[in-house]
Amino acid sequence: MLRKLTLITCALALLAAAQTSRPANKSIPRTKDGHPDLTGIWTNVTVTPLERPASVKSLNLTDAEARAFEQSQAKELADSDGASDSPIIRAAGSSGTGGYNVLFIDRGNQLARVDGQPRSSLISDPPDGKVPPVTADARKRLQADMMRNIKFDDIKDRPVSERCLLGFGSTSGPPMLPVLYNNNYQIVETPDTIMILVEMVHDVRFIHMNTAKHVDVEQWLGDSIGHWEGDTLVVETTNFNPLSTFRGGSPHMKVTERFTLQSPSEFLYKATVEDPDTWARPFTLEFPFNAAKGPVYEYACHEGNYAAADIMGGARKADSK
Repeated sequence: MLRKLTLITCALALLAAAQTSRPANKSIPRTKDGHPDLTGIWTNVTVTPLERPASVKSLNLTDAEARAFEQSQAKELADSDGASDSPIIRAAGSSGTGGYNVLFIDRGNQLARVDGQPRSSLISDPPDGKVPPVTADARKRLQADMMRNIKFDDIKDRPVSERCLLGFGSTSGPPMLPVLYNNNYQIVETPDTIMILVEMVHDVRFIHMNTAKHVDVEQWLGDSIGHWEGDTLVVETTNFNPLSTFRGGSPHMKVTERFTLQSPSEFLYKATVEDPDTWARPFTLEFPFNAAKGPVYEYACHEGNYAAADIMGGARKADSK
């Protein structure tokens, strides 16, 4: 009887393994050690918003719904050209100045598609497509941060993206999000290290493949450690600089990314953000990166910029009156 139970248990285990395992994708490029080769230039450009609009109820849209949404975004972009204010200009932080016109905006014209389905939001979980509510303690911390960001006494008081230390909108990540422009990335994969060059502000991420222990040093882009689970690259990032966490997350924030090469021209990107000190629950983003022609051009931001010094000097002059 015991022998029969053992055989049945083994058979069930083998059946479960057969059902959950996937055959290797033979159509994708691979490195010498057999892992999917992510080396190349990629873009995550899309008009899909991070959070689902209130008027949309489902994550996946029909083709007709997708066309209607894409057309509305194209009209919004055209209407904002030459205007001093619009939703797009406000999103760029240039409300009332018209600092960005259509020439500078490059967010594509299509929704992100996963398994062929147009997506209404980058957030796939929770089901409502929204960033979870922040905790009461986090709300107090974020309010204090906002008060610090309205100080103009020193250039070092300004947000890091305004100082061109990092790209805005978490473009460099993690998680690596599409923004208004410069949504290109160059990946170089080696057995020990995977490098991601971000076009915006020429940020560089290093994913360490030869260690399982995080260094106890806070870094602008956190400390990223990667490993392979089958054909999926899994990257865990912790130890963020408090000034560079995603959407005001705490230094205890952890981001787990999954890169799955679907074809030579596309990989699926999933990122789960966990931070019980900030949000009521973890949340996950999911969208594709597509191959881009390139190259990734050099990005200049504050090089030769005298405006910051002039603005600060003007503010001090106004204070003296």
